[in-house]
Amino acid sequence: MFQRRTALTAVLTTTALLVPTAAEATPRPVPALDREVVFTVEGTKTYGTLHVPAHRRGQRLPAALLPPGSGPTDRDGNQPPAVTPHTLSHLAAALGRQGIVTLRFDKYGSGRTGLGAYASRPGDLDHPAFVRQAAAAYRLLRAEPVTDPRALVVAGHSEGALTGLLPADEVRPRPAGVVLLQPQAIRLLDLIARQLHAQPAAAARGGQITPEQQRVNDEGVDRAVSALRSGEPLDPTGPLPVIAQFFQALSDGPSRRFVLSNDQVDPSTAAGRLRAGTRVLLTCGTADVQVPCDTTAPLAEALRRAGAAGPGRTVLTGVDHNLRGTDPNTLTPAVVDALRAFTDGLR
Repeated sequence: MFQRRTALTAVLTTTALLVPTAAEATPRPVPALDREVVFTVEGTKTYGTLHVPAHRRGQRLPAALLPPGSGPTDRDGNQPPAVTPHTLSHLAAALGRQGIVTLRFDKYGSGRTGLGAYASRPGDLDHPAFVRQAAAAYRLLRAEPVTDPRALVVAGHSEGALTGLLPADEVRPRPAGVVLLQPQAIRLLDLIARQLHAQPAAAARGGQITPEQQRVNDEGVDRAVSALRSGEPLDPTGPLPVIAQFFQALSDGPSRRFVLSNDQVDPSTAAGRLRAGTRVLLTCGTADVQVPCDTTAPLAEALRRAGAAGPGRTVLTGVDHNLRGTDPNTLTPAVVDALRAFTDGLR
């Protein structure tokens, strides 16, 4: 009898050792981290930052690619030393708090990436090169073991929204969602012309130029845009001197190829190629003088016709182009709330 009890006790003890406790059954948490990544695109090493929020070991997380905006904008959304709104680093932090992995990178001409293979021929750099760079970054994000391939999104700001939108119907798997934050919503030269009409109009209202000077300038701006698109020589008469100089520099400078290739893209047409059911957030800010809200209306309509899912267009009252409200050092809460409404639908 004693031997049987001893044997039974040994069996129960062994069984207890084989069954994990509740604490042992729960995967160990992995702390949040930032990791520098490098990927090569057409001979150029591109440098970026992968942010992984805290998560359970073995957990797959939604992930967002953050293409940079216009100009030599780096992975943080800055053009140092003069322009440092930290738009993309703030965006990565906000998404990280919502449990979203993010990848942001130094585009051509910025940060550690620099011009790379284009250093000796900057005039050859066109908009499709930036699109290919973003597509390569998307593939890197997809390959990360922590990301959920069913919940990959592209979240671009300004020009970066268009850059991220273009490969959305080509990469695999296709993005589950697209975030267009204060996006370039109309053709580039149309947007430039709009801005170059608005500035003299404000000067005319303030009495700095006459209404006739404004009219002549507006006609000259429209002629300059038409000449750039058709490859004809620019007419220096008409636009105000500073605006005429701007167009001449655009025509003769190294950015000509980029501007004309970007201008060939109609954002509404690109949006129409999205797969039906793709989740989309489109924002505009009432304090955004670079991308006024009314320019986003055709894009919103194209998304509706394409069968995009919500939350759709969100108007952000008092928000500027860099997603700021009253506090210039962070994203405004309205932006964070709009992002949360979008990301909640990914889970």
